[in-house]
Amino acid sequence: MSLFGKQKTRTRFAPSPTGYLHIGGLRTALYEYIFAKQNQGTFVLRIEDTDQTREVEGAVGGLLKALKWAGLEADEGILLGNDGKVAEKGNFGPYTQSKRLKIYQKYAQELVNKGQAYYCFCTPARLEELKANQQTAGQLTHYDRECLKLTPDEIKGKLDNGERHVIRFQIPEGQEIKFQDEVKGEIKFNTTDIDDQIILKSDGFPTYHLASVVDDYSMKINYVIRGEEWLSSTPKHILLYQAFGWAVPQFAHLPLLLNSDKSKLSKRQGDVAVEDYRDHGYLPEALVNFVALLGWNPGTEKEIFSLAELIKVFDIKKVHKSGAVFNQEKLNWFNSEYLKKLNPGEFQKMARPYLEKNIKQVSPDLNLDKFFAIEQQRISRLSEVGEDLKFIFAADLNYQAEGLIWKKSAKATILKNLKSLIVELQKYDKPDWRAETLEKNIRDFIASNNLLNGEVLWPMRFALTGEEKSPTPFEVAEILGPEKTIKRLKEAIEKLK
Repeated sequence: MSLFGKQKTRTRFAPSPTGYLHIGGLRTALYEYIFAKQNQGTFVLRIEDTDQTREVEGAVGGLLKALKWAGLEADEGILLGNDGKVAEKGNFGPYTQSKRLKIYQKYAQELVNKGQAYYCFCTPARLEELKANQQTAGQLTHYDRECLKLTPDEIKGKLDNGERHVIRFQIPEGQEIKFQDEVKGEIKFNTTDIDDQIILKSDGFPTYHLASVVDDYSMKINYVIRGEEWLSSTPKHILLYQAFGWAVPQFAHLPLLLNSDKSKLSKRQGDVAVEDYRDHGYLPEALVNFVALLGWNPGTEKEIFSLAELIKVFDIKKVHKSGAVFNQEKLNWFNSEYLKKLNPGEFQKMARPYLEKNIKQVSPDLNLDKFFAIEQQRISRLSEVGEDLKFIFAADLNYQAEGLIWKKSAKATILKNLKSLIVELQKYDKPDWRAETLEKNIRDFIASNNLLNGEVLWPMRFALTGEEKSPTPFEVAEILGPEKTIKRLKEAIEKLK
């Protein structure tokens, strides 16, 4: 049995409102969400905004919208209300750290009273000089505990005079901190290597160390899943738990997400914000599926998982220890597979706004059902809708007449075939103007007239698209409709004359 006894599993996602939701944050939130659901537990969301200088207006709302879009709404904590406004739900609030200052100040003072923390009045100038001297001497840059030499009367006098100060946690000397990380295995630290960290700043705000420990205890969090950048802070947190006499939660530190060159994933090499992927037309199900497999796999060949399936098969103990490379091509593949699974109506509804953004004017007489059917099988993200098929919507095609010539065919032959093709197409009724029927009829026409496929179908494709690569001429003709198709074939004849 754990130190928490039979307590229900409680995980938490605790982002800072400094901007967008990073893709790494999405993975952390996903694993926490899955773990809570696997154990019939609670997924809590709190906001860590103690660094007020970095806060971005509107960031909290943006974070909540991104998580809701991804299907990872919290059970408790900070939520988006039905009116779209930020709200709180739960019995352990406030869930925003800047509203909990008195709580942190109380616990910091408790440590001072117990002799496990102390006031530090050193000026920034002294601390900088100390650091420089230690670096010059090749020493660890630790605080030298100068303020521990102060007598109680000296401390009282400085406090009464309103001198600027912080509160530092006094790290016990010569101890080994050992804990079992669910991902990394057994981790050991020696307190000799740990500085007397500041736990309460001069403005009365806590540092991350004190705030996260107090909040996790107060909110009954017993399973902390976070990025490995916090691994070196964990012994400090364990010492704080011990100083307060609180049970230590289980930790799991996730590996970094990496660029293809193995550098840390950053915006310098591409998109890292969940909002960017949403706006580019990635489906939330595809992004969640992809992110779940960054550093973890089920040990089978299966790759496509719904969130419900992930909850069934995910195992935190099988998360890899080393960093996971963010493969954009793989994400595109996932998204294309999810796009193909949509019913045509759903796809059109999602794709239409992107088409209107990419194409200035969309003629109402085009067969957009066929256009969207082609795009659904072709594209990897919705923002690509229409990008490679702009010739469909062009009023005039700009191409060289030579492009209409099939290999070493004679121009006269191509001209003759195009004219005959127009005559043939004019025979077809509108119900026959579907790609499958057009292909059958035109191929029959070619065969019955002893023509070469290339000398009819190539100039037909090029006349309709102005491109060497495109969907089949039959599919393009279906989208354009009879009038536009014949118009473009006539224009091609004029170019060849």
